[in-house]
Amino acid sequence: MKNLVIVESPTKAKIIKKFLGKAYTVESSNGHVRDLPNKKADLPKTQQKLSYATLGVNVEKDFEPLYVITPAKKKKVMKLKSLMDQNTKIWIATDEDREGEAIGWHLLEILKPKKTNEVERIVFHEITKSAILNSLKNSRKIDTDLVNAQQARRILDRLVGYKLSPFLWSKIRFGLSAGRVQSAAVKLVVDREKEIKAFKPEEYWDIKAFFKKNKVSFLIESDLNKINGKKAKLTNKKETNKVLKEIEQAKYIVNNTTEKEVKKNPAPPFTTSTLQQEAARKLGFSVKKTMMVAQKLYEGKDLGDEGSSGLITYMRTDSVNLSDTAIKEAKIVIEKKYGKEYTLPKSRKYKTKTKGAQEAHEAIRPTVLTRSPEQVTKYLETDELKLYKLIWKRTLATQMAQAKFKRVAIDVKAEKKGLKNEYIFRANGQTILFDGFMKVYLEGTDHDNKKNTYTEKILPAVKIGEEFGLEKLESKQHFTKPPARYTEASLVKKMEEEGVGRPSTYAPTITTIISRGYVEKIEKQLKATDTAFVVTDVLEKHFNDIVDVHFTAKMENHLDEIAEGKVKWIPWLRSFYDPFEKLVIEKTKTVQKQDIVNEETDEICEKCGEPMVIKLSRFGKFLSCSGYPNCKNARPLNEDAEAAEKLAQEYANEKCPKCGKKMVVRSGRFGKFLACENYPKCKGSKPIIVSTKVKCPDCQKGDIVERHSKKGKLFFSCERYPDCKYAIWNRPIKEKCPECGGLMTEKNKKVNQCSVCKHEVDHTN
Repeated sequence: MKNLVIVESPTKAKIIKKFLGKAYTVESSNGHVRDLPNKKADLPKTQQKLSYATLGVNVEKDFEPLYVITPAKKKKVMKLKSLMDQNTKIWIATDEDREGEAIGWHLLEILKPKKTNEVERIVFHEITKSAILNSLKNSRKIDTDLVNAQQARRILDRLVGYKLSPFLWSKIRFGLSAGRVQSAAVKLVVDREKEIKAFKPEEYWDIKAFFKKNKVSFLIESDLNKINGKKAKLTNKKETNKVLKEIEQAKYIVNNTTEKEVKKNPAPPFTTSTLQQEAARKLGFSVKKTMMVAQKLYEGKDLGDEGSSGLITYMRTDSVNLSDTAIKEAKIVIEKKYGKEYTLPKSRKYKTKTKGAQEAHEAIRPTVLTRSPEQVTKYLETDELKLYKLIWKRTLATQMAQAKFKRVAIDVKAEKKGLKNEYIFRANGQTILFDGFMKVYLEGTDHDNKKNTYTEKILPAVKIGEEFGLEKLESKQHFTKPPARYTEASLVKKMEEEGVGRPSTYAPTITTIISRGYVEKIEKQLKATDTAFVVTDVLEKHFNDIVDVHFTAKMENHLDEIAEGKVKWIPWLRSFYDPFEKLVIEKTKTVQKQDIVNEETDEICEKCGEPMVIKLSRFGKFLSCSGYPNCKNARPLNEDAEAAEKLAQEYANEKCPKCGKKMVVRSGRFGKFLACENYPKCKGSKPIIVSTKVKCPDCQKGDIVERHSKKGKLFFSCERYPDCKYAIWNRPIKEKCPECGGLMTEKNKKVNQCSVCKHEVDHTN
């Protein structure tokens, strides 16, 4: 009997073939080979006339899907069929998750094995020879519950997307999309932006005292901690100056000291979510890049004399479990590399908190922990090595001894004759007694003001009643800050906490909401666009379940229950779809487009006197005359009317290069441009070059002008391009760097930065 092993990727096929030898033919499917049709033309002609051909699902007949072989995979299917005969044993070796199970099922539906063909399903968490050979000994049949869960998810997403998107096209603008996980993720970003806009900063002050012990030059830094036994809270300069005046000429006496030993455990092994978060924090990877690099490490590399092997376990998992073999290997490496004192007497086990997580699966770890990053450096690309090193260190740290600290607090009381209030300053110190797992790895954080560092801050030994000498007092004004915008890492964390999506969907969801213009990425932060606000508000008002994170999480839990065989998928889909379809029909009839896209303002059109309204284009909100199309006056939102009129006058005599009619100023994704007033009949256009009036430091001939990248991001370059290729991201200013004389740029609202030496100047002072 012949053996045909079918995996998902060519790389995986190549490596597994080496493990199994000539007795097995190993071929890849290149992912999904069958799916719902993207358009009617994908269907056979006999099916294109069906009433549900566009949807691809017969909702009247138990949601029967119209699966088609993906056009790009037809040759692949023919090849797989050519490798089969009646004596072929088929081994489905696709990935171990729901998607992999469904791909295996679809393959069998297409290949149609005969009764003489044996069919086995094998799964493995890592691509190593021992894992592959072991999987052959422990094969099973296709798990129909997992397949049904994937079918339910795919059909559900098709129903939501194909029913809601046309509603958005008709009520807002063409090209918009909605999705079960996508729209809930967008709402998270929109809600955060609303919090930021609504935030009102509050003023507060702090007072620091710097003490000397016995006139020693070593300064002890402390903060005003308590006033009359309560937490010190100074809200303005007047209150602060009053305190400073009260403690003038005071003596400072040690009032209390505390000392305690603190222990800290390492973070758990990586799951998909935590790997994406840490790779973003420490390596600057997007979630999409993290998964692409992890996929390469999982599928395997040629390691020279050692042969080919997968370097990490399966990278789509929500389990923090480690195998006994991995734990034993970790102990060997730790003892050899760092010493016995860094090992554990008993292995450390972590419990997965995520509901529905499969403990039988493993966390993401190196397949062989004794294979150090140094050993594989020459076989890996730069990004692959960075990610492998991160996974290797994190895994090793999980089985290392606790870190131990001695934390000391010294309370110092201000004493002065006639002092009406009690003022206590506190100095905090920390000594690392034993670094433990920190010798290898320390988890990052998402916020700059919460840096996860454990540096030593040593305080001297003191006695209660001892007097300190005051070196100086410092007061400083602060303002509370709004919540930070999500980064890709913190959004993944939030999605996981709220149950929005699953490990396999975090990366594609974030990629989708950015590519479709709902979210823009600005210096690693995710900002909701005008389109996101409008669409989210509409969905929240009329289809609240679709954007409600709790409802979305509940749906994910139901899909997990289908996968576990606890819930039947067709009745479950019916319970959602029937009321949903009824609601779509009702809202399509009753919701009026002008109520959504036209927002009234108090502004009057400077050209015809009619009221101006706020409209939404694919580039964001803008002001438009309500008298359109008789009056075509329009300008960006919040733009000064005088400036807009000045620009319009500047180009008043411009003629369309195509039809000769008048050109008018418009705003688009790439800034301002000239467009024919006869649009859309004539699509003539010209760019408007906006100069910064700053000379190019390279050629000293042209000015630096505004330009936009292919993705719409603003940058600045010499107007003489391509003769001069000077370009920078930050807006240039006419000032020279006080350090090196280089060109200064606007880094942000507070800081100017030199484009050459990166010297920074705070221009708010």
